[in-house]
This record gives sequence, C-alpha cells and structure tokens, in this order.
Amino acid sequence: MPQIGDGGSAPVKLVVGLGNPGTEYKYSPHNMGFAVVDRLAERFGARLERQRAKSRCGRVQVDEQEIWLIQPQTFMNLSGESVREWFRKEGCGSEDLLVLADELDLPWGAIQIRQRGGSAGHHGVESIIGAIGTREFARIRIGVAPEEAIEDEVAYLLRPMRRSQREGMDAIINRAADATEMILRQGVAEAMNRFNQRGGRRNETAEPASQ
Repeated sequence: MPQIGDGGSAPVKLVVGLGNPGTEYKYSPHNMGFAVVDRLAERFGARLERQRAKSRCGRVQVDEQEIWLIQPQTFMNLSGESVREWFRKEGCGSEDLLVLADELDLPWGAIQIRQRGGSAGHHGVESIIGAIGTREFARIRIGVAPEEAIEDEVAYLLRPMRRSQREGMDAIINRAADATEMILRQGVAEAMNRFNQRGGRRNETAEPASQ
C-alpha cells in the first residue's frame, strides 16, 4: 500500500486541489489545484458531481485504496473549512491529506513536493493549517511565476492567463497529475526524488502574496 511522509502508516485518502469557484477564475493561475484535480478525474474516469463538505468531489480507486478528489467551494481563503469537515466526516488526519496548490514563489511550470511546511504566504494553505491545527501534511506546489516582474500579484493570480501561458498549461497539469499519482502509489519520498528540482526559486527571502 502506498505510504506518505517518512515511515507513516497511512496512505493518502484526500486529494484536495485549491482554487476559486466560478467560470471567471477557471483559467487563472490561482486555480492550478482545481485543474490538476480535474485532470485526475479524467484519468480515472470519475466525475466531480457530488457536493459534500463544502466541496465538489468524486471518489476513485487507486490500486486497492479509495481516494476522494476534492475541490473546496468556499473560495480560496476559507479552504480549511472544507478540509476540516472532510476530516470529521471521514475520520481522517493530516497524514491522509495531499494538497495541490499554485505557488508564486516558483518559476512557471516548476513542481515542488513537500512533506510538511508553512503556507509560504498562500492563503488557501494557510487556511488549511489554521483549520486542522498542523503543518504536517503533504503538498504539491505548482509554480506560476512568470519571467517578467509582476506589479500586482493578487490581480495576476486571479485574472485569466495569457494565451501563451495557456498553451503550455496542459503539460504542467499533466506533470502535476503524474506527481500526484506517484505519491498515491509509491509515497511522497519517491515522488520528491523524481519531481523536485534544485533551486529555481523566484525569491529566496520574500514570501509571495496570495488570496
């Protein structure tokens, strides 16, 4: 059975992609987490048609493990409310959780997997940490920083991507979905060895703004 963390005994049960509900946000950088969950649902032949725990969700089976694919519908800054309700309904803990989120402190298209850590200024991750009371959960960070400087980071994250960015978005989503599947089947440590890249941070000292 796939394991997460370093020696933990529980496989991931909840895959939570972060984003904002509404068609106006569908192609925004801040909705990368939603996009990856959509791709995973496509791969496993699932539909995110159920409404549960303040989220759209669908259940899939990976090997012998049942996994919930989840898109909180609370808007980004309240994502933790949905995750906390999932914990209550499913009897889960932080070891069962994998969060997928955009990261403005990583270059466009970079993938970084972490076993634990702070929010790095991401308000959705910050909400989850506050709601469940721990930083000890796995996450995949998807780089969305463009090459050029950004004058208004919040506006950049929330508005639709440029056509040039959207043309390369499919490959990024596929890579993040590949990383998710590897975590589900082989664990976080194996996926980190394969997908994490050394260096490449946009700013080693400043934390990004996020909504």
